[in-house]
Amino acid sequence: MGLLDGRTALVTGASRGIGRAIAQAYAREGADVVINYRTAAAEAHELAAELERMGRRALVVQADVGREEQVQAMVASALAEFGRIDILVNNAGFVTLTPVERMETAIWDGMIETHLRGTFLVTRAVLPGMLERGDGRIINVSSQLGQIGREWMAHYAAAKAGIIGFTKSLAREVVGQGVLVNCIAPGPIDTGIVPEGAGQPRTNYDQLLPIGRPGAVEEVAPTAVFLASDAATYYVGQTLGPNGGDVML
Repeated sequence: MGLLDGRTALVTGASRGIGRAIAQAYAREGADVVINYRTAAAEAHELAAELERMGRRALVVQADVGREEQVQAMVASALAEFGRIDILVNNAGFVTLTPVERMETAIWDGMIETHLRGTFLVTRAVLPGMLERGDGRIINVSSQLGQIGREWMAHYAAAKAGIIGFTKSLAREVVGQGVLVNCIAPGPIDTGIVPEGAGQPRTNYDQLLPIGRPGAVEEVAPTAVFLASDAATYYVGQTLGPNGGDVML
């Protein structure tokens, strides 16, 4: 038996990186998975085929999580296919490097739209079904940079800090109705999608992190499995940090 047998999960930004690892881990634990992607169609369909080979059902849905009508259509497709969404992982996002004095408003707005607005829109679309059943798990993927900040990444850090605040507030609203909301704030993870900015030196994690290396996506996924499982019934509004010691609380 798996920890998530009989459950359906929607993972945004699941075609690669942390989202892909979470989707794979959920399938291994018995969950069917809705795979959301924005542009990486081939990777999303490859993942679906992999999960189906595990004996799980998988649905691939393209949607920009920052666009309300696309989010509504995505959730409608998921409910039409599976009937319910038991677990929501708000993971979709991206990273750019820009110092504040050179940051165009569109760059700021785009970051906030995908990360913070997207988390809100998808949560709002999925939440009614969870509240009606009196059961559900919402897991928001933030970042340790939402806790400590970093130069050239003020827009990203602000969006991720907003997700932590949103998590705490929503957790207080819905815990009495059976929905548990928590957050994961990974540290530097080798996802292959973090760009280098012009003039920005490459971060030397061997020296900066107590653990001496960046993490792997497979080191984040177990936290998402735990928070979605029956082992996490006393976790409410928490931010768990697989971060290699970058943040110590």
